[in-house]
Amino acid sequence: MTLSLNIRGSLLMASAMAAFTINDAITKAVSAEMNFGQIMLVRGLFAVVLIAALAKHQRALWPPGVLIMKMVMLRVAGEIGGTILLLAAIAHLPLANATAILQVLPLAISLGAALTFDEPVGWRRWLAITAGFIGVLIIVRPGGEGFNQFSLLVLISVFFCAVRDLATSRIPAPIPSLFVTLLTAVSVTIAGAGILVPLGGWTPPSGRALALMAFAAVLLLIGYQCIILALRTGDVSAVAPFRYSALLWAMLFGYLVFGDRPDAMMVAGATIIVLSGLYAFSRERVHGRPVAPSTTGLPSGPQ
Repeated sequence: MTLSLNIRGSLLMASAMAAFTINDAITKAVSAEMNFGQIMLVRGLFAVVLIAALAKHQRALWPPGVLIMKMVMLRVAGEIGGTILLLAAIAHLPLANATAILQVLPLAISLGAALTFDEPVGWRRWLAITAGFIGVLIIVRPGGEGFNQFSLLVLISVFFCAVRDLATSRIPAPIPSLFVTLLTAVSVTIAGAGILVPLGGWTPPSGRALALMAFAAVLLLIGYQCIILALRTGDVSAVAPFRYSALLWAMLFGYLVFGDRPDAMMVAGATIIVLSGLYAFSRERVHGRPVAPSTTGLPSGPQ
């Protein structure tokens, strides 16, 4: 019975990563029609309606004053910064490259927890963290022939996402996660409206673009629900590693939709990141520590 539940949970996690990756592919495709501020605004409006309806159905609505709590504000700031930087970069990068860099997030969270919360980190996990960031450097290739400055934006986005997830871990448990998600979605949507004019203003979207943005919002909701079901169905130790399936999905959709072919350096760097992340995860299990927020199945990047 446990084996079948773990298989089901793993499939749900892989499905969640597919939903988030398709969302990223849609965002990249639509960026040819509108700037990323408008994407944040349009996609956000659809997402807010869906999340608010779900939160109301689950009676997860709280007073908006929760937003002024320090950790909630820090989470929102991290989400806004991470989303802006990722959307600015994703239009100029192969989907697989951006996704591969985002996979270093669990290691960044471990590093942040050690530096901020004084969580103990043994030499083996420090080695894994170092190896993961070496993998990122292999993909980014600073100063090399294949260097793309937009890769650095994704790396900085990882920093903001780490801040987001570390702050999330300190939000009081009684506050429903769905309500925090709603506050974040509203804030990101407002931020999109705020940067719309500096980025060139409003461009009348085509019916195709609006349909894709609505579909992207639905995919976000599906992804979040699949994650919740995955973690409630199977053991975290069996389910969490399937978050790295996002990289396989990104390679697949990047090739099918945009014709991107990952080169040897990208594959090598991604392999190092995934292996170091899995090793760090195994060390957390050995020592009985809680798994970092992102390795428990949260999305691999800003959504």
